[in-house]
Amino acid sequence: MKPEREVIEVNLQEWEGLLQRARQEPLDEAGYQKLEAARRAFRVLTEMIGEKNTTISQLRALLAKPSTEKTSKVLEQAGIKTPAQNTSPPNGNEKPRPGHGRKGAGAYRGARRIKIAHGSLQPGDRCPECQKGKVYEQKEPALRIRVVGQAPIAATIYELERLRCNLCGEVFEAEAPEEVGEEKYDATAAAMIGLLKYGSGVPWDRLERLEASLGIPLPASTQWEIVEEKAEVIRPAFDELIRQAAQGEVFYNDDTGMKILALARANPPPAEKEEASGAKERTGLFTSGIVSTCEGRRIALFFTGRKHAGENFARVLAERAQKLPPPIQMSDALSRNVPKLPRKLEILWGNCNAHARRRFVQVTPNFPEECRFVLESLRAVYRYDAEAERQGLSPQARLRYHREHSQPVMDALHAWFLAQFAEKKVEPNSGLGEAISYCLKRWDRLTLFLREPGAPLDSNIVERALKKAILHRKNSLFYKTENGAEVGDLFMSLIHTCELNAVNPFEYLIALQKHAEELAKNPAVWMPWNYVQALPPVGTSHPPA
Repeated sequence: MKPEREVIEVNLQEWEGLLQRARQEPLDEAGYQKLEAARRAFRVLTEMIGEKNTTISQLRALLAKPSTEKTSKVLEQAGIKTPAQNTSPPNGNEKPRPGHGRKGAGAYRGARRIKIAHGSLQPGDRCPECQKGKVYEQKEPALRIRVVGQAPIAATIYELERLRCNLCGEVFEAEAPEEVGEEKYDATAAAMIGLLKYGSGVPWDRLERLEASLGIPLPASTQWEIVEEKAEVIRPAFDELIRQAAQGEVFYNDDTGMKILALARANPPPAEKEEASGAKERTGLFTSGIVSTCEGRRIALFFTGRKHAGENFARVLAERAQKLPPPIQMSDALSRNVPKLPRKLEILWGNCNAHARRRFVQVTPNFPEECRFVLESLRAVYRYDAEAERQGLSPQARLRYHREHSQPVMDALHAWFLAQFAEKKVEPNSGLGEAISYCLKRWDRLTLFLREPGAPLDSNIVERALKKAILHRKNSLFYKTENGAEVGDLFMSLIHTCELNAVNPFEYLIALQKHAEELAKNPAVWMPWNYVQALPPVGTSHPPA
């Protein structure tokens, strides 16, 4: 893997001044370092230009400072100083965003809790300090958090005593404890390997080295065999996840590139066959991400292969009940994200405002004042949406809130777009003109949230979900076979669905394996949000009826 190239700041005026100084006197160390940076920049640029796949965007990213899409930062980099914005909602009652500051005890959802009684006092006892009052139990106990480390995979060797008769030679072996079982690798091992590989993107060889350094020799091939075997055991949960996702109210879908060696190495059909068939065989490989929301629950699905996101979305919708109303689909404007559906099934397609906004972010350095109006308008709409979420508004109430506050902003933005072309203020073929044309062409789909209850503003949730697949691609580079891709899709779908619903994926994968028979009979009660109710009560071995 090539080393990451450093970002080099280009300041031509400063370099010209250094050259003038070099004619008069020797350069100091600081001046030498700046000229050395120019030399390195020229060398890196020469190397990148010589590479086949280098794009203008990559060269621009090398020479420019790292950017952010936050409105204030984008405008600041374009040379526009904006006043400090009050990020609180209209009523001014915003609470601090979660995730800032120290983590409280409530954030340790997976921690084991142990209650400790006072050593010398009980509720109702006389106060040992004043000898007059009585002590009573406080509502909130004092908390002490103890964090310990442990190996991802541990092994226990049971040494069973063996006794041999000196006359007949019969050998008598001690019985193993009941919890040992017959299998060498239990459910926790498979769950941890699957979680590290497909949840955290740790490659097989890296897992093998980590475990070997901790004294547990577990070859990569063995780890693959473990998760492959358990994938078939828990597959009913994945199939049920697809069925329940199909009944969703809002769908988000997109895809990203992924390599499967067995398909990438397959020989393409001869040119004669392609001409005879009149169609060109698709050679691209993708991982499609689909997020379905229904009744406050979120389901994430992944599918890897030659099919686009729209085709995999159609596969999911094939499980949808006919009596349900048309769902809302949110994606970017690519046609391959749209499913080809039978006439009896319709969808309400909305386009992502974040993708539209990004087009203006990219041209802000060239059109700062024009883009400022667009970015600040969209910022206001997003603030209204955040306030609606903070208030916990229902879909109908959220729609009314957006119509009251966001509709005037979007109408003004639409009128401004039209005026730029009507008054010939913007060249249609310029970067700004293309960004405006993109929005005008898709305006109805970009403003679906002003007409349909529950319609989102963007598809950011599926973009974040696809980071699971991107992390796997970045670390492991590829899947070896189609079967390996199916196993990865299964584990990623179950793990990320747990994360979206604040469920511990490790405990969930263990429960599915330990109750495989019950899962196969009734997978609907073994979903991440309800499987705890299906677990047998403590002290029993059978789940509740």
